[in-house]
Amino acid sequence: MSRITPSLWFDDNLEEAMEFYASVFPDAKIHGTARYPEGGMGEPGKVMTGDFELLGQRFNAINGGPHFKFSEAISFIIDCEDQAEVDYYWDKLTQGGGAESQCGWVKDKFGVSWQIVPKALYRTVTGSDPAGAQRATKAMLGMKKLIVADLEKAYRGE
Repeated sequence: MSRITPSLWFDDNLEEAMEFYASVFPDAKIHGTARYPEGGMGEPGKVMTGDFELLGQRFNAINGGPHFKFSEAISFIIDCEDQAEVDYYWDKLTQGGGAESQCGWVKDKFGVSWQIVPKALYRTVTGSDPAGAQRATKAMLGMKKLIVADLEKAYRGE
């Protein structure tokens, strides 16, 4: 069976990134790495490629040099059960040089973009009350980190 595996291009800090992600995501797994050999394109002994898993999603990555940078054109969505989970991922992914953005988006210290989304967002912005959904959407657009209580209040018109 075919599967799609995102492949990430790091400059030269892939090993640090894998260790960081393994510290952030419960049950993260580092499946393996390959190192640059003597006479290869990279620094001998440094990680060339790595395979890891976050929340059941497999990733492949390479230390490919400074040729390409991450952008918000690609992001990874983390579906969160509640505000505590939103707060956890928000705090962890912005630590050490990450940056907050709008509407639940953050960029981690490696430049990878993440959308930290509570299930309440889906309930409110697509709810059966069109006016409530519009209010919740407007509230979301004014937030950096998504706040469940504020989304629900906006949906109810409070």
